[in-house]
Amino acid sequence: MKSPKIPKYLKGVAVVTLLSIALTVFLFQIDVPILDLFELKLYDMRFLQRGRLQPSPVVALAMIDEKSLDQEGRWPWPRSKIALLVDRLSEDGAKVIGFDIGFLEPEENSDPTVSQEFQEALDRLAETNEGLVDLTSGQVRKDINDRILADAIRQAHSTTVLGYFFHMSPSELNYDIGKKEIDRQLALIDKSKYPMILQQEPEASRLPFITAYAPEANLKILSDAADGSGFFTVASDLDGVVRNVPLMIKCGEDLFPHLTVQCVWQYLDRPQLIVNVPDYGVKGIQMGPQFIPTDENGHLRINYLGPAGVFPHYSITDILKGETPAGTFKDRIVLVGATAVGTHDLRSTPFSPVYPGVEIHATVIDNMLTGRFINKPRWSEIFDLIAIISIGLLPGVFLPRVKAMAGLIIALGIFTLHILFTRWLFIQFNLWLNMVYPLASLAISYTFVTVFRYATVEKDRRRIKGTFRQYVAPMVIEEMLKDPEQLTLGGEEKVLTVLFSDLERFTSYSERYGPKEMIKILSEYFNRVSEEIFKQRGTLKEYVGDEVMAFFGAPIEQPDHAKRACEAALAMRDARHKLSKEWADSGRPILHARTGINSGPMLIGNLGSRYRFAYGVLGDQVNLGSRLEGLNKQYKTSIIIGENTYELVKEDFIVRDMDLVRVVGKEQCVRVYELIARAGETLSPEHLGALEAYAAGYDEYCRQHWPQAIAHFKRALALRPDDGPSKTMLQRCMVYKDDPPPEDWECVFEPKTK
Repeated sequence: MKSPKIPKYLKGVAVVTLLSIALTVFLFQIDVPILDLFELKLYDMRFLQRGRLQPSPVVALAMIDEKSLDQEGRWPWPRSKIALLVDRLSEDGAKVIGFDIGFLEPEENSDPTVSQEFQEALDRLAETNEGLVDLTSGQVRKDINDRILADAIRQAHSTTVLGYFFHMSPSELNYDIGKKEIDRQLALIDKSKYPMILQQEPEASRLPFITAYAPEANLKILSDAADGSGFFTVASDLDGVVRNVPLMIKCGEDLFPHLTVQCVWQYLDRPQLIVNVPDYGVKGIQMGPQFIPTDENGHLRINYLGPAGVFPHYSITDILKGETPAGTFKDRIVLVGATAVGTHDLRSTPFSPVYPGVEIHATVIDNMLTGRFINKPRWSEIFDLIAIISIGLLPGVFLPRVKAMAGLIIALGIFTLHILFTRWLFIQFNLWLNMVYPLASLAISYTFVTVFRYATVEKDRRRIKGTFRQYVAPMVIEEMLKDPEQLTLGGEEKVLTVLFSDLERFTSYSERYGPKEMIKILSEYFNRVSEEIFKQRGTLKEYVGDEVMAFFGAPIEQPDHAKRACEAALAMRDARHKLSKEWADSGRPILHARTGINSGPMLIGNLGSRYRFAYGVLGDQVNLGSRLEGLNKQYKTSIIIGENTYELVKEDFIVRDMDLVRVVGKEQCVRVYELIARAGETLSPEHLGALEAYAAGYDEYCRQHWPQAIAHFKRALALRPDDGPSKTMLQRCMVYKDDPPPEDWECVFEPKTK
């Protein structure tokens, strides 16, 4: 019986279907949060494995830290103090001062009196601001610090860039600010918009820019005084980690730059600034000879250099007191920001869940100046697609050819190699290739093929084990399992070798031994001879009473099946002799067995009915093997092989050509041989002499020279008294001497019994 098999093509169809689903999800960017989150975390891991990089010396950070708050008072500070900071940085040679803080509302001076310091500040403002003398002391008192900061910005040798932010949607506000206010705010940042957009997409509605609802700009007095401004918004992914920064946001009809873009542009002395927008989305920003790549929506992937503290931090209180060495900030971009606890400018990054926002901006500036960008070019999508397909198909290729454990090891190897390869590209070339989707396709494909294999191949394996474990050795079963498709259990004709072995006079032992003892004797005997059959990878068909039946050459193909059967027969004979010696002192019998071996075409397969079936052989050559086993009675031998077997093993064993026989039930006569020993074994001179005498006697026997034949057989028995074939032939010659066979006799013996 053959179990129904699932068509192989179904496995391929299912694997391709699963890969198509993975490709669809990847190509159309369908959100699968768990996969996206895994990819982001593996992306972060690549940063951690790469380690820290040396930053550019251009960027320095002026920090509102704990020390500054202790010395200068709680935040926010009077803007006159910020003005003093601008003065100090400008005097030290800073080229660009960027503020990662906003001055969004007027500062009202609460001091009721005008101190000498306050008056001096008024006088200084009056020298450069006509009409100041017309202000009332109340008006001056209200915005004096804003004016002091604006004046400091105008007079500074450094370029000053202010920071602001956008309200991305009306829902962020709990009130309607109105179009008039939005237009007023847009006017405050108008001079800092991108001057040129090179776009290939004619429909503005289809442009991929991030769109904001309204800006929250700095005070007009400060915006007018500053050289430029930029928004300081950063983008958080679904896990709250900042990995990207939008370098452009559209609000109204214009496109506005990030604070970092403004700082770098000012630092490079304002080269030509162009946003490059091909038909597929934003490509990047051309800033003079420098190109800054972005994704399709204008985000820059931040190439973090390390944990917090990579860039030099300078406490603002030290700067205000002149305690920093002269020239510390010369020709540098100085970002003013906060790190103190409670200033609410700490973000989560791949290196740390607590990371100063101002240092994120410093990292982006460093990326722009050094060109150390995280690259994800458009061709990387093609690579990712190839990886998804090829890695996903691999389990379908190797899993059917290897064992389950080897398949798991190979799959884990591919899994690891892809991780190491993408990690190496990231560390060496800052190239970000997708890691999760190819690995997910591998995992899905491996899981499916494994389940499919378990449902089909493993089912076949269990069926094979269940069928053959009672017939063959475990190592043969393992060989069969390597290629189960070679097995044809339903029935086929093959050239095989069959072996029958039956104990002599065993039933007579029942008079001397009880049933339990008989079972023990027989069980121990069967164990020994079965082991020898299994050693030769034979198939043990059955035990019938005290008879053993085995065959060689199936279910595993064995070109030397005849030799294996003969080896097993000799080993079984040796095992019986050894067993008899072991039993000598226990009173158990000395065992003798008759063995018949024959080769030829036989029908092999699962034979039987729907009620019961077994794996076995049948055919004329099988019956002949059984008859050869019985012939041992006639010739008083232990192992007889047929002529087909002889032709296959004559170079490997010592055999005796005994007789030409027409066995019961067969018309055709067959030549039979006694299997004596393995080729190369040394026989005693007496044994060799007896064999030679037998051969001579048999020759005379066939010529019907009875006296000469009798003389040779007697000589054989003189050399070897227990030589069974010589005894048999001597007796037959004595009979034929007195009663010769018919004239047409062809030297064929016809036994009367099986």
